[in-house]
Amino acid sequence: MTKAAVIVFPGSNCDRDCKVAIERATGARVDMVWHGETELPSGVDLIVLPGGFSYGDYLRCGAMAALSPIMPEVKAAAERGVATVGICNGFQVLCEAGLLPGALLRNEKLKYVCKPVELEVVNSQTRFTAGYQGRRQAVMTVGNGEGNFFADEATLDRLEGEGQVVFRYADNPNGSARDIAGIVNARGNVLGMMPHPDRAFEAELGSADGAILFQSALASA
Repeated sequence: MTKAAVIVFPGSNCDRDCKVAIERATGARVDMVWHGETELPSGVDLIVLPGGFSYGDYLRCGAMAALSPIMPEVKAAAERGVATVGICNGFQVLCEAGLLPGALLRNEKLKYVCKPVELEVVNSQTRFTAGYQGRRQAVMTVGNGEGNFFADEATLDRLEGEGQVVFRYADNPNGSARDIAGIVNARGNVLGMMPHPDRAFEAELGSADGAILFQSALASA
């Protein structure tokens, strides 16, 4: 049986959403790992940093969570090639921890945005998107106040040139540079995205497109 770990920070509010989504979409065993732990479960195939408001979004979103005791283990696992996904606040944590480039700024209109969004699957050849099998569109949900992805032009050019832009907004809700909604690291095993696949894993939720992402991530385990 494949195994996943969901990291729980003080202020996480989508940790159980992620657990249920992964279990229902893939049948994997999911362990909830408190941020104060210093070890991950053995043999973990997928690590998820969920959405929420870790540490109340003090200092900068994700800045304090990036220094949590569990994060050195997350970094070590990612360096070994373990599939790692940061969703919304988790994306912010990955950037603050140096696992992904760029930063997430306040939304362009300085308002919290919560709604379904249409996404372009820019790169369907990653371990997170292979299950889309050439599909170019997906629908998920955003819920953030600081989802405005920013990086300098040289970094943006590199991300695009090396196929690291995975998802792009069809109608950009937060001002993200070049409509970027999700990126992977150079190795392709760390994904950060602002839209929530954990809120789009069954048709009853309005879309089941998020289930494909979790299925893809664990299919390669």
